[in-house]
Amino acid sequence: MSGATKPLNPRGTKYEKVDFPVFEFPVVGKARYNYTTGQALGRFLAGLKEGKILGTYCAKCGRVFVPPRMYCSYCFREVDGWIEARDEGVVVTAVLSYISATRARLEKPVAVGVIKLDVPGRQFDDHFFPGLMHYICGASEDDVKSMRIFGARVKAKWKPPEQRTGSITDIECFEVVRP
Repeated sequence: MSGATKPLNPRGTKYEKVDFPVFEFPVVGKARYNYTTGQALGRFLAGLKEGKILGTYCAKCGRVFVPPRMYCSYCFREVDGWIEARDEGVVVTAVLSYISATRARLEKPVAVGVIKLDVPGRQFDDHFFPGLMHYICGASEDDVKSMRIFGARVKAKWKPPEQRTGSITDIECFEVVRP
C-alpha cells in the first residue's frame, strides 16, 4: 500500500471529488401514494383504530418498541411479542412549530413533542423508551419556550371511535394533565 492515500471518508471517496446529482421535483397539487405497512406497522395502526397503543418487546434486552418493530435492533433477533402501552406518559422534549402537517404556514404555533409512554410493569431511562412524537395540547408558548413542559404528564386525546381510521391522527394530541 505504499504511495496510497487514505480516503477522507469511510466509503473511500474523497469528498472534494464527488459530484452529487441534484434532483428537482416540480410541485404537484395532489399525489397519491400506496405504502404497504407490513406486520408491525399494520397491527400498530389497527390498534390505534381501537384506541390502543401497541408495541413490541425484546425479552433479552428488555426494550419496548413503540412504534413496533419485528426485530430488536440491539440484540439482532426477532422480538418476543406484543405489549400495550398506556395512552399517557411524560413529555421528554418539545418545540413550537409554525408549519402544519400539510406544510401550510400557521399564524399561531403548535407544540410538538416526544412523549415517553408508560408501559405497565416496565421502567425506562431517558435515552431509550417507547414513545411517540405528536402534538401537545394544553401547553402555552411560554410553557414550551421556558421548558416547563419538559417532564409534564400528558394523556392522549382520542378521536371518537366512529371517526378513527387507523392512523396516528386517531390521537388528536396529548393533553397536559394538570394536578
